[in-house]
Amino acid sequence: MKKVILSVAIIAAIGSASCKNDSKQNTETTIEVSHDMAMTDLSFGVRGNCGMCKKTIEKAANSVGGVAKATWDVDKKKIDITFDDSKTDAMTIHKAIAASGYDTEKVAGSEEAYNGLPGCCQYDHEMMMNLK
Repeated sequence: MKKVILSVAIIAAIGSASCKNDSKQNTETTIEVSHDMAMTDLSFGVRGNCGMCKKTIEKAANSVGGVAKATWDVDKKKIDITFDDSKTDAMTIHKAIAASGYDTEKVAGSEEAYNGLPGCCQYDHEMMMNLK
């Protein structure tokens, strides 16, 4: 009887060690792979007059997913944009700015949004943009 109990204890100990080793072998390793974003720089003309225009134009451009930075130059009537071209494209940015009431080189501003702009922001639709 003592031999049977001793044999069962040895088998249980070996089986237990085997289970512990199995669990170590079954652990998963997670590796995070970081992909560099494909950033694109873009500049184009946008009509506007003042600092309030600047805020509105930049806010419209920055509202587009994938835009990292947008800076509109009041004097040059030009916006410089950095964006992830895997998330958006230039025409989407033009349309977002136009929807806020401002003409871009490729898209006319929304007339309804333009009419809602403050008086100082209602620009001349014939003004030159993207000046040097």
